[in-house]
This record gives sequence, structure tokens and C-alpha cells, in this order.
Amino acid sequence: MSESSIRVLLVDDQPMLRTGLATILSTEPGIEVVGEASDGREAIDKVAQLDPDVVCMDVQMPDMDGIQATKALVDANARAGILILTTFDRDEFLFATLRAGASGFLLKTAGPEHLIHAIKVVADGESLLAPEVTGRVLHRMLAQPAEQTVTATEPEATPDVGLTRREDEILQMIVKGKSNADIAEDLFVGPATVKTHVSNILMKLEVKDRIHAVIWAYEHGYVNNRA
Repeated sequence: MSESSIRVLLVDDQPMLRTGLATILSTEPGIEVVGEASDGREAIDKVAQLDPDVVCMDVQMPDMDGIQATKALVDANARAGILILTTFDRDEFLFATLRAGASGFLLKTAGPEHLIHAIKVVADGESLLAPEVTGRVLHRMLAQPAEQTVTATEPEATPDVGLTRREDEILQMIVKGKSNADIAEDLFVGPATVKTHVSNILMKLEVKDRIHAVIWAYEHGYVNNRA
């Protein structure tokens, strides 16, 4: 394998599924499966030993589940991006994994080409959601501010994070689900320029990727205040 290969750790309590994933990924140039783990605790140890670029993480596992393991890795500032692979298309798993710090969420029913694409996206520092659940994320985030006001004594003011006017505009477009290519086309600028703006936005919001930028925007009333 080339030194530039994407190093992947597979984490699932079912050996046959790990073998199947490893077989699929072995056919893709530029991706190398460097290890496997059967539960969250073993995954944490293997990440420390192997330093993978991407961890493909199951949710429901014995001893320590994928959500707990994801949070532990993120809290420890692990370099690897976490791609959740699950058979459970349920909101509680989706939102728990996102809040734990996962960069991607893909159903195990997805085809091999979707898995390979997802690994490459996460390895590149971007975020990815299965198309089946993207709409639910936005719907939940839209509903949250109203739900939270039930117990809040007074809504907090939207924090001033120092976004420029152009960064503000691009954040609004990210919230609407537009890709860097879409944003570049709409603003008549190059993709590299958009990528720089997005990086600056993530840095100022102190979030790791686009998904969490969207969550930040809704949780802080950022979108509603600019509607």
C-alpha cells in the first residue's frame, strides 16, 4: 500500500460483517484496512496503536457501544474521523452519534460504492450523512429551539463568533445543505476559495465539520435570528 493510502479500522462485534467489509475495501486502491476491533474499548486501544485515518464504527456492541467509544475518542482528540455504520435507522442513534462527535452516519444497507465514498469523504476531513437521514437532522434541528424554550428561563443571545459577511452567507448555505461546489457556483468564486471560507467558519465556531456547524447554527438560534 502507498503511504498515502487511507488507513481504516473496522469496529463491529460480528466477525463475519468485519470480514465482509474488509473484503469490499480490499478491492479499492488507496484504502487499507489496518485493523479490526469487536467492541468500543478494543477500538480505543487499536486507535492508539494503529493511528487510522477513519474508524468504521458499529453502534450496538457489548461492553462499550459505538456512541461511548466515539465520544471517548473525540474527547481524547484522536486524529481519526469516525464513520458510524449501523443497521438501526432510528433518530436516537443518529443524534446520539452526531453529538458524540461522529463525522459520518451510514446505514449498513448502503452499497459498497457508498461505503467507499463515505470513507474517502471522512478521511478528507469532511462530514457525511446517509441520504435517508439528512432531512431528519434538519427537521430535528429546526424543532429544537422551540422545544428548548419550554425549560429555558430566557433565550440566550446568539454568540458573536466574528464571522465576516461572506462567511455568514456561506454558513447559511451550508445549513441549507449546499456543497462546496454548489456554493462556489452560486457565489461565482472558485471551490478553493469556498473551502478556505468553510475552514475559517469551522475554526471560529469551534466545530469539527459541516454537520456540527449546522447543529451549532440551530442550537444557538443563529438561523432563526437571520431568517
